[in-house]
Amino acid sequence: MAATTPRDHRAARRPAATALAAAVLLAGVQFTLAPGARADESPSTPPGTGSTSPPPQVDGNAPGLKLRDGATLAPAKVLDIISVIESEGGEERREDTNENVKFALQAEVLFGKDSAELSSRADSRIAAIANEIKKQGATKVRVFGFTDNLGSYAHGKVLSKQRADAVQKVLNQQLNSAGITYEVRGYSEDYPIADNSTEEGRKKNRRVEVSFPRGESGGSRS
Repeated sequence: MAATTPRDHRAARRPAATALAAAVLLAGVQFTLAPGARADESPSTPPGTGSTSPPPQVDGNAPGLKLRDGATLAPAKVLDIISVIESEGGEERREDTNENVKFALQAEVLFGKDSAELSSRADSRIAAIANEIKKQGATKVRVFGFTDNLGSYAHGKVLSKQRADAVQKVLNQQLNSAGITYEVRGYSEDYPIADNSTEEGRKKNRRVEVSFPRGESGGSRS
């Protein structure tokens, strides 16, 4: 029998070492890939969309849900719905509620700068308001004038009242009815509807408002 050399021992150990290394590598590969290879039978739910607890149970006979003896429900009430329509440039604005109709016209479409004299295009705009007053059968009409916060408050008070008076005069001529009562006031810079720190806001605040009650059988909103 031939004697073995140290080189022969190294060669004999090499296959065993190679097999062991392969087993370790295979185990490592299986360990790393296993989670990704697992099939998910049910899709995951996006965060925040799943319910973590069942809905609470409500006892319809609980004492806290019942009226005490002698108590009654309040009468049913129709909530006031507001509809607002404004022209693209904001020159005209109409606001409807269950009880009232209100038109707001910017001063620029009715008057010259710092003036209470009506312009040539004012008549047609006021005529449209007069037609709506007729349609609603209103007998009480409010005409209020407003300015921005430029200039003195006292000057604004006078100018806003003069402008309201001018609009009321034309309304009265177009309606030609002695049965209508007018309330005409000038409020200067009080009750702004926009920001007076910008010219766009000041234009909206320089306005005349005409408002009146909606008729019980009144016309349709438009």
